[in-house]
Order: sequence, then C-alpha cells, then structure tokens
Amino acid sequence: MAKVAINLSTGALQQEEVIVGIDLGTTNSLVAYIHPEDKKPIAINDQGRGTIVPSVVHFTQQGDTIVGTEAKDYLLSDPANTIYSVKRLLGKSYRDLGEHKDYFGYKIIDDDSEGLVKIRVQDKFYSPIELSAEILKELRERAEHALKTPVNRAVITVPAYFNDSQRQATRDAGKLAGLEVLRIVNEPTAAALAYGIGIDPNEEKTVAVYDLGGGTFDISILSIHQGIFEVLSTNGDTYLGGDDFDRAIINHWIQNNELIADTVNQDKHLSQELRLKAEEAKRTLSVQEVYTSTIDGRIDCHLERHTFETLIAPIVARTIESCRQAMGDAKLEAAQIDAVIMVGGSTRVPMVYEAVSEFFGKPANNNLNPDEVVALGAAIQADILAGNRKDILLLDVTPLTLGIETMGGLMDSIIPRNSKIPTKAGRQYTTSVDGQVNMKISVYQGERDLVKENRKLAEFDLKGIPSMPAGFPKVDVNFILNADGILKVEAIELRSGVKQEVEVKPQYGLTDEQVEQMLMDSITHAKDDVSARMVIEARTTAEQMLYQVERFLEKNGQHLTEEERQLTRENLQKLRDVLAANGDKDAIFVAIDRLEEQTSPFAERVMQISIKQAMAGKKIE
Repeated sequence: MAKVAINLSTGALQQEEVIVGIDLGTTNSLVAYIHPEDKKPIAINDQGRGTIVPSVVHFTQQGDTIVGTEAKDYLLSDPANTIYSVKRLLGKSYRDLGEHKDYFGYKIIDDDSEGLVKIRVQDKFYSPIELSAEILKELRERAEHALKTPVNRAVITVPAYFNDSQRQATRDAGKLAGLEVLRIVNEPTAAALAYGIGIDPNEEKTVAVYDLGGGTFDISILSIHQGIFEVLSTNGDTYLGGDDFDRAIINHWIQNNELIADTVNQDKHLSQELRLKAEEAKRTLSVQEVYTSTIDGRIDCHLERHTFETLIAPIVARTIESCRQAMGDAKLEAAQIDAVIMVGGSTRVPMVYEAVSEFFGKPANNNLNPDEVVALGAAIQADILAGNRKDILLLDVTPLTLGIETMGGLMDSIIPRNSKIPTKAGRQYTTSVDGQVNMKISVYQGERDLVKENRKLAEFDLKGIPSMPAGFPKVDVNFILNADGILKVEAIELRSGVKQEVEVKPQYGLTDEQVEQMLMDSITHAKDDVSARMVIEARTTAEQMLYQVERFLEKNGQHLTEEERQLTRENLQKLRDVLAANGDKDAIFVAIDRLEEQTSPFAERVMQISIKQAMAGKKIE
C-alpha cells in the first residue's frame, strides 16, 4: 500500500516530504518553502509572528534556551548570556577576528591558536556551530508547526565569500538541528533564482547582487550560463549595515539634545529607547519626509529625510566604492550588467536604491521583499533538488561526504555530500609533534563525525617532511573528483615540495540503501557525534596547551617569579587531572581557560625582555 502525505494546513496532497529553503543570516533568519498548489515560494510566518526570526540566542539562568524576537529583548538587559551575530564566528579562529573581537558583548575564548572560537556562557562552552544549530532548530520547528508536517531536509544559504571551513560549519549546524542539508547555496545565487534568473538553462546573463543587511554588506557579480552560476567577484564589509544608519541617527539626536554620549551608553534603558526610535525613524523616512517623536517628553527625536540622507551619505558611499571594486575585479563595465538585484532590509532606504541604480545605470530590481528574497531562492533550489522542476538539469553530485582522518579519530570533510562533480577541494594541515617527518593520510567516505563510523577508502604516508617544530610544516591535502567519480588525493608539503598521491576507484561501491542508511545514521546520531567531537577537540586543545606551557617554562622559567612558576605548575596539574578523570568538554575548557588567562601575560613579558637584550648597546639612528 502506497503512503500519501497530506499537508494539513492546505489540505493539498504532497508528493513527498517538504524540503525547505533557509536564509541563515547575521542579523535575521528566515525559512521558506514552495506552496504545493501555486508552486510559488513563500516565507513561513508561523502563528502570525512574522517571517523574520532574529538570529539571537539567549541562555536563561535556569539553563533554558530562547531564540528569536524574545531573545532579542535580552541584548541590553543580559548581554553576557545573549549571543548575536554568531554567523560572523562560523569557521573562524580567534586570530581571524582581529580588531573586531571587542564588537561582541559576550565572552569569546582566546586560546591563542588557529583553533575555532568558542563562546563561554556561565560555565558552559559553545561552538558557533551549536549556537547556529539553535537558530536552525527554531526555524525548523516554526516550519513544522506552520506546515503540520515533519521537516528533515533543507537547502541553506551562505555568503559567496564563505570559505570551505565556514560552509562545512554551516552544514554541521544543520545536521545538529536535525536537518539533512542537501546543498549549501550562495546567497546571491539564491536571490537571482528568486527573480527567475538562471532557471532557463538557455539564458546567459551577468548579474550584480547588492546585499545590505542589518550588520553586513556585500556585492557579488555573477555570470549565469547554461544554468551554472559562477561568482566573478565579491566585495563588501562584514561590519557595515543598517545598524550604522541607526547609529548615525542616534549620534545626531545626542548632539541636538546636548546629551553626553558616555552617559547615554551607560544608561541601558535610554540607549535601548534611542536605538528603537532610530530604527523607527529609518523605516518611517523610507516612506515619509518627516519623523517626529520624543522620549519621556524631554528628548526631541525629530528628523527630516534630507537630514537623514546627509547623515548616511558616507555609509552609502562606502557601499558604492565596494561595487566599483567588485566591477574592477570582474573586469566589467556597468553597461555589461544585465540586472541588478537588491537584497537585505536596508535596501528599502530610497537613497540606497537611487545610489545603486545610478551607479549601474539601470533601475535595480526590488519588486520582491528584500528581507525574504534569499530564503525564497533557497526554496526554489530545494524544489529543484526535490525533482519537481523537470525543465532544469541537475549536474551529478557526490552521494556522500569525502574527507580525511584528523587527530583523535575525527573526520574532516573535504568534499561535502551533494557537491557537483567534477570538482576539486582542499584543506591545509600541519604537524602536531616537533620533528615529525611523516604524515599518514587516511581517506574516508561518510557523514559521521568519527571516522570509525565511516567507510575507509584509502591510506598513504607523506614521507620526507623536513624536521621542524610542530605547526611549522604546511601540508596541502587536495581531493580531485572527476566526472567518472574517480577520486585522486594528493598531499604536498609546501616548504619542501614533497608530494604523494593516490587514486581511489571506484570510490562509491555502495547500494542506494546503504547510502540512505548512512545518511539516516548521521542525522539520528548528530547530537552524540557532535558531543564526542567536541570532547576530542577539547582534549586535543588541552594536550597542545600542556605541551606549549611546559616548553615555555623550560625555556623561559627564569623570567617568572617563584610564585608565578608555582601557580603555573598547579594549573598545569589541574588540567592534567581533568584529562585523567575523562572530564566533559566544559570542565576541560574551564581548566584551559584558567591556565590561558594566568599565563598569557608571560609571553609579552618575555618578548619585551628579549627585545631589550637584543637592542642592548645598539644605537637607533
């Protein structure tokens, strides 16, 4: 007997399970699907709460998690336990954050390494993947509630400039939220699809996608040929957006009312009131010429559109300069752009629309809701993957993820499942032990975090790595997958040129049922897998920390006081004890954090002593 699925919210028959499109944004996120009757994409508005879900996660004192609009209310009242802009942290190390590390109001752990950042909330440590999963979980639950049907599969969008690590982190977040991520799609590609561009395989177009959100801006130039989207160039600023418009208004009001900026910033209630009024003014001035309001009858919040445009002119000019650079990188003139697409709520500001249209010499497309356009495009891509659009040819894709084994028996993905073939991808690795001259490369296929749960395809040794301190050798591991599904894996040490490669064929050899079972297992065990991965990664970080601090004491102990040396030894022992007791990842990170905070000032002191010694007796001319 065949099963028939019925969508209870529409009463329509469903040919198969719903696949949703998700826009996981820095400021806001959305989920969309294709309506079963009119076949048009629609953003899901669950219980009339609006289509937009703020990308904010709040942890209560009781350990509960609140996501979305309700969580946003805690940004000022409880900033240490309220996480925002987590998308900025996906796939990033602390060093990647650079001068932007003070942008965040919550605690980001600095382990002074290339390891991925972790966020400390009370005595628990979260990865950006876990926090993103909370947002995706909320979107999934909203979709299931609105559609009255299970939602297990999704297409998720990312910025065109996201690297492999950031894309894999997004996939992992989806998996942890109980979603099988069928494809990661570039946001500008999704926006173009929402406008119907690229759906006809015979269409050839060059498109500019101008995306100005709440906290980020990027411009992408796309070439669309035979249904294939190629990113010709991207540019932008990941710390520029509509929030800057709000800040310009607030500063104007502070000045006009002769307020003291520091006093306003310290008064959380007043600063929140000003921010909300500024946001209201910005929205009002997009459709009216004047905005008038007050706070407590004493602070005048009057603003006219021409004054607003004067305030934001430098910000808009910065986005246009990025457009100019992107066009230069793509080696194109404005006349060669066939269409300009506007994405992001901040593009509703008339001055922005006019500036973009003027720069490209043609009216920009803004007919679709700019907040929803990326999610709508993701839903169209999901519909294509579901096989519901027979007029669109899908290229062959990899049925399972391909990757290699890393420290602790973890699987590091190189080519994610559903990647189009032929394809090439790679990652860079280094040694973990001083003087290491060989590196074992073990190739696996599967969706689980631990290699023991996946299928081993090949193994070889990269020999002859020059003997150097741990972390110095740079080994590129590349996967080249041809159109016949034959995988070539090559490893090359960049400093010496030492190279080794192996060909794996045929690389699949699994039945459809086995592939399906591996996918199901990856979703079913996602939470356990991530927990196991995080414990292994915490132990690896701890062991590296022990190694580095012990070496530092041996070489530079004479520059520390006896009390400092003793405290360092005590904290080293506490970390060893936690490892010996097989502590959970939070206990390990607490011990790491304690040791790191205590020893971090030492390196700077030793550096200053070394500089003084090196400069002794030398003249500076």
